[in-house]
Amino acid sequence: MRLTTKGRFAVTAMMDLAMRGEDGPVALASISERQKISLSYLEQLFGKLRRHKLVDSVRGPGGGYCIARPFEQVAVADIIRAVDEQLDATQCGGRENCHDEHRCMTHDLWSTLNAKMFDYLASVTLADLVERERAKRGAGAVILEDKRSGAQARVRGSRDKVPAVA
Repeated sequence: MRLTTKGRFAVTAMMDLAMRGEDGPVALASISERQKISLSYLEQLFGKLRRHKLVDSVRGPGGGYCIARPFEQVAVADIIRAVDEQLDATQCGGRENCHDEHRCMTHDLWSTLNAKMFDYLASVTLADLVERERAKRGAGAVILEDKRSGAQARVRGSRDKVPAVA
């Protein structure tokens, strides 16, 4: 998988912005400090996010960035796509030339995984992430749900007991 720090940092910064931007624009310097992401790197990412109309910038004193649309309309896939992140599990980058210029036997497997990853990331919105983080901070654990299939995966919170392994 080739989901690099670019995509991860962009999602993390957007989530930070969403959680703190209710009172107005948020400075990149404050996101940088909280999330331990280089300010110059955030500036590059937010330039791309602004060009894709995911954030708006506000100049001057008290300026910073705001999410440009309702959180429910910003999917994780939109954020990753905006920063030019490629999600690709194939060896060939989808060109079907992975085995001596021919399609390898497992090409369809990896192509299907690509589609499933993209579908999942398209199904998770910024609103979902913010809601889960707030629930986790308040309750200690949260259930993640894939809206398309209803499948659930439990994420342990800090209060959960982990069985001892003998």
